[in-house]
Amino acid sequence: MNIVLKTEFTDLDLAARGKVRDIYDLGDKLLIVTTDRISAFDVILPTGIPQKGYVLTQLSKFWFEQTKSIVKNHLITTDVNEMPEECRQYSDILNGRSMLVEKADPFPVECVVRGYITGSGWKDYLKTGKVCGIKLPGNLKESQKLEPPIFTPATKAEIGDHDENISFDKMIEIVGKDNAEKLKELTISIYEFARDLALKKGIIIADTKLEFGVKNGDIILIDEVLTPDSSRFWYEREYEVGKPQNSMDKQFVRNYLETLDWDKKAPGPELPQDVVNKTSEKYMEILNIFNK
Repeated sequence: MNIVLKTEFTDLDLAARGKVRDIYDLGDKLLIVTTDRISAFDVILPTGIPQKGYVLTQLSKFWFEQTKSIVKNHLITTDVNEMPEECRQYSDILNGRSMLVEKADPFPVECVVRGYITGSGWKDYLKTGKVCGIKLPGNLKESQKLEPPIFTPATKAEIGDHDENISFDKMIEIVGKDNAEKLKELTISIYEFARDLALKKGIIIADTKLEFGVKNGDIILIDEVLTPDSSRFWYEREYEVGKPQNSMDKQFVRNYLETLDWDKKAPGPELPQDVVNKTSEKYMEILNIFNK
């Protein structure tokens, strides 16, 4: 499968080019093309990851189907043959990595739920005893399960800037009390459902990030869902409290980048071939596990 770093569909209206996705405006719908770009520390790296766009699209499709009884979502189809004619001419690129979706008005916040203490949350806890302002017990160990999971929203940053963790009170200021409470409820419900399903397949979902929008007055799930870009996946068989975990997500890339003398600002460094290959394998592995 060829690596796709960027799409140039000249007769379609490019609405946005994000860290990973190219989004085309089709009037009342959007065409979302998931490229093989990878970002880390909010910087798009120059090296693509083979099959990454395919994995993210297929996993999102899986989770949109699994969670539609909890909340509606924006997905119409991932089948290029069911897309408008102007899209089908690009089927060689779109096959497997694109979604036709309903337009929605996105909330300007990211809904993050943490079921285990790891990553930036662990660093925050070591310094303050809190994660994103939420006070936690004083004797937690790295990678320990949090009961109940905690909701830690963030603002969405422009490309090149860092997302900023915010308090729930700040989220209420941004989206209103009713919306904030509903988004928190939906985020935790989706996470707990997915966590329990994944455990049956031998996978721990440590945390995830979701995005929502409004369509015809209803809150719906948008963007991507429970992918290795937006979540941390750990092997249950290897799980051990008190240390970092072996993960099937882009934490592998972050770990490599942490070994470099790089200031985490653009431009990002090229990834060596062994890191590229291993990352691709990890992404494909998690898709294959959920597809069983």
